[in-house]
Amino acid sequence: MPLSRSLSMSSLSGVLPAWEEDDLPIEDLLLFEVAWEVTNKVGGIYTVIQTKAKITADEWGENYYMMGPYFEHNFKTQVEGCEPPNPAIRKAMDSLIHNGCQVHFGRWLIEGSPYVILFDIGSAAWNLDRWKGDLWQTCNIGLPYHDREANDSLILGSLIAWFFKELTDHLGDKPNVISHFHEWQAGPGLILSRSRKIPMATVFTTHATLLGRYLCAGNADFYNNLDKFSIDKEAGERQIYHRYCLERAAVHCAHVFTTVSQITAVEANHMLHRKPDVVTPNGLNVKKFSAMHEFQNLHSTKKTRIQEFVRGHFYGHLDFNLDKTLFFFIAGRYEFSNKGADIFLESLSRLNYLLRVHRNDVTVVVFFIMPAKTNNFNVESLKGQAVRKQLWDTAQTVKEKFGKKLYDALLKGQIPDMNSILDRDDFTIMKRAIYATQRHSLPPVTTHNMLDDSTDPILSNVRRIGLFNSRNDRVKIIFHPEFLSSTSPLLPMDYEDFVRGCHLGVFPSYYEPWGYTPGECTVMGIPSVTTNLSGFGCFMEEHISDPAAYGIYIVDRRFRSPEESCNQLTQFMFSFCQQSRRQRIIQRNRTERLSDLLDWRYLGRFYVHARRLALSRAFPDKFKMDNTAPLKTEGFRYPRPSSVPPSPSASLHSTPHHSDVEDDDEPYDEDEEAERDRLNIKAPFVLGSVPKGKKKQPGESGN
Repeated sequence: MPLSRSLSMSSLSGVLPAWEEDDLPIEDLLLFEVAWEVTNKVGGIYTVIQTKAKITADEWGENYYMMGPYFEHNFKTQVEGCEPPNPAIRKAMDSLIHNGCQVHFGRWLIEGSPYVILFDIGSAAWNLDRWKGDLWQTCNIGLPYHDREANDSLILGSLIAWFFKELTDHLGDKPNVISHFHEWQAGPGLILSRSRKIPMATVFTTHATLLGRYLCAGNADFYNNLDKFSIDKEAGERQIYHRYCLERAAVHCAHVFTTVSQITAVEANHMLHRKPDVVTPNGLNVKKFSAMHEFQNLHSTKKTRIQEFVRGHFYGHLDFNLDKTLFFFIAGRYEFSNKGADIFLESLSRLNYLLRVHRNDVTVVVFFIMPAKTNNFNVESLKGQAVRKQLWDTAQTVKEKFGKKLYDALLKGQIPDMNSILDRDDFTIMKRAIYATQRHSLPPVTTHNMLDDSTDPILSNVRRIGLFNSRNDRVKIIFHPEFLSSTSPLLPMDYEDFVRGCHLGVFPSYYEPWGYTPGECTVMGIPSVTTNLSGFGCFMEEHISDPAAYGIYIVDRRFRSPEESCNQLTQFMFSFCQQSRRQRIIQRNRTERLSDLLDWRYLGRFYVHARRLALSRAFPDKFKMDNTAPLKTEGFRYPRPSSVPPSPSASLHSTPHHSDVEDDDEPYDEDEEAERDRLNIKAPFVLGSVPKGKKKQPGESGN
């Protein structure tokens, strides 16, 4: 089924040529998507594959298949086994099975229920030495015996290339095959397929270059030295030269090379020596609520649960007002510098100073959700939650007793004597409960016992900046070195619920090819901080006139020094702390409306273009596409919200305090703003010039 709307984004690279979607005869094509993360959650690519499956399955139906490695546990829990609907696929699978290799077929139990073909790497491992020889003879790339991940990738790639050879032999000229490979682990399948001249169109997507991730993890000044790195030397020193060769060979073998963002396109051009043909931004399946206020209600509900945890964690030191407490968080892989945890901690130290100097009554509790090596929960953290629960039970007991006596007195027409309504035992119970909350130590910074406490980067920097959750600190830190789970005895919340309950997500990444965490915040209506070195930040910067007004704060880490970036991040957070509750509600409404920008219904259009381009290059006689004509596209750009003053300085008060009376005078009409934004993204965008008689909508920009 074709996409219901096509959307042209003029500021993204790869202007989409004017061709009709109906020109693509899907019934005469088979689409295969190959990735190590199919049914196998490893990293962010799993999210891309999983969320994109529905729109691709809706478009391609039973002509869409995913391919990846077979893991027994994953297959049993995520896949419903069935027979392939296409007899040619059944024959190709049988060819491998009859030669001693196990291949499994079924439906992946996610939205869209796509078909999956999974190859058992262990059953074919006996061919490894022979396939290593084939790879060497094909492209002079050798793999060391000790790199299991690279060896497994070669086994998977050899099985996939074998499968495609059998499949195309059975199919003949029709239907044609498109195969889309993700990341270097899928690269060997692409390299071997092309070297054997298998007749199919190929697309290769890199979500992050191998060497780029390694260099940034080593604190290299990456973006200022892109053209100065000796690529072969750097890869060799890090003992990943063979992996780099697989990645680069796959990039140059593919008919079409794509990457996920403009910043990664620049990186790939230098690291892999090929400019991407198309930028394919990552999207999400956006589920809109029927009522606008519904996601605000969810925020309030989830925030209450976080407040309960904070009450327990800070027992004995709960001298701050939870109604004036903001929850910030950072989450993701524990890559201290790449994810920006270093600059975040330094900015928190400066934010703490500003809040104390201005005598601000706002408290900020910051959560670090990054998995690290631990051996168990911190006893003090568990005790805090037990004390909180004991206090709650005591309060409920006294409340029931108090309520019954009050009820009886009122029935008799008497106003009870408040001094006699509670007896001595009740006061004793309450005093014991209060004494139980006394604590002689500061609330713990981390919720778990860390294995490498003395060398842990976050804890080492916390010691350096001196944020130990003391009474005087306006910024409190909680390091939760485990992914969140609703079954946790400490903070029983899933990640999504936790995000909804927070006020601000902070992701000041130095290396982030796309960045799903701020995107997830956006679709849930939670403001976030990102950078112009993340794909998400670049995407939003190009498509929103005033990102901060929509709750997307973009730190400049590309053209500013670390000190300037740190000050900018501090100012963003301090300005956020100055907002009143009403201003935060208005901002969340604006943030949530941006979710349409990240919907696969729109961003999937770029994958459609990449496949069409690959077909035109692999089968030029059947699929023609003119890429030389200068084509115009009609794009969009979110305008500044009408209620925001034109001057950035005028939109913020010069003093930390905001009065609610002042806020009520701010011009704001939710329905009017929402309608303006709808016009900017939901107008029927067409490829080509603006039709005659059609006026541009306010805020639209054209190339």
